[in-house]
Amino acid sequence: MTGPSSSAAERGAETAPGATALENRLGHRFRRRELLDRALTHGSLGGGLESYERLEFLGDRVLNLLIAHMLYERFPSEPEGSLARRHTALVRGEALALVARALDLPPLLRLSRGEVDLGGRDNPTLLADVCEALLGALYLDGGLEVAARVVHRHWTPLMDQDLSPPKDPKTSLQEWAQGRGLPLPVYETVGASGPDHAPTFTVTVRVKGCPEARADGASKRQAEQKAAAMLLERVL
Repeated sequence: MTGPSSSAAERGAETAPGATALENRLGHRFRRRELLDRALTHGSLGGGLESYERLEFLGDRVLNLLIAHMLYERFPSEPEGSLARRHTALVRGEALALVARALDLPPLLRLSRGEVDLGGRDNPTLLADVCEALLGALYLDGGLEVAARVVHRHWTPLMDQDLSPPKDPKTSLQEWAQGRGLPLPVYETVGASGPDHAPTFTVTVRVKGCPEARADGASKRQAEQKAAAMLLERVL
């Protein structure tokens, strides 16, 4: 891939002239530059160009594995639950968007003019997706070792920001309620569906003076955690 088609250019397509500078920040020179181009290309560009979406799918799996490995080595005495909470915090969209900005990806995104006008370069979700796509491109071009070097360099500072494991949503909601002198959250299972081998539970959570939150999950615990997270988002 050498660049956007003329039809894409006519729609105001953006190119990535700073790709070499990005390679310097990554510490990796792409042998297949088309992978880097594709990782930076939004579907709105059209013109027959491949977007980042398939690379995003791959990069998500690469990141999950590498972060899990880093946590396993970094915190050898922590139980699975604490490691899982750390993992969730490090692979969520907010963390990915921070890394995308640290790599100065926004000006390199290949977007249609319309997407640029809608603020695409500052869209945290889009930045997170492209960051994952970039990891997928690194993996395909240089292997897991290359992707691991980049993840280690850019996720270690995030890991170092708070050495205590993040609290699960139920604990956080309970502490929020207690801190305001409110009764403890009340959880209620209001529904269950699906076959015995793959049930879905529906749970509500209520805190005095707050709107009820409802969520589904493959287990009652999962549904409770999701409901607690939803309620926290509303009150914080």
